[in-house]
Amino acid sequence: MTPRMDNPSLVVPGALQPLLDLTEVIGKVGVPQTTLDLVRLRVSEINGRVYTFDDEAKGKLDERLLRVTGWQTETCFTDAERAALAMAEAVTLMTDPQDMASDEVWEDSSQYYTDEQLGALVMHIGLVNFWNRVNVATDQEPAAWR
Repeated sequence: MTPRMDNPSLVVPGALQPLLDLTEVIGKVGVPQTTLDLVRLRVSEINGRVYTFDDEAKGKLDERLLRVTGWQTETCFTDAERAALAMAEAVTLMTDPQDMASDEVWEDSSQYYTDEQLGALVMHIGLVNFWNRVNVATDQEPAAWR
């Protein structure tokens, strides 16, 4: 696949740094990086954004990343991670805005995360969706995980 254009975050002057700054801020509020990674991968799967895992990366990888598609039935995820993944799916699959992040999903997540962390989690989900849409729309190459 040949990209339709260079990545817009590199083409539009000044666009990349604010996105990187937001990523940095999100990473500082106490949501575990592993949880953010699980959410990023699950949201990307839903959006059709492909990540590749080379053999070297797989050796250093939290194996649960490779099982995130089945998070609802896999036993390796914590309750807090499940709550974050449920929120990620609810916010990403916006088929019915009335049901987007239901009270049930929100209340479950709020058992494990503070308001600041929930805010960061929702912003992270939105940012991952943004990156996915930009990359899918412009036919960017599959990304290597880290």
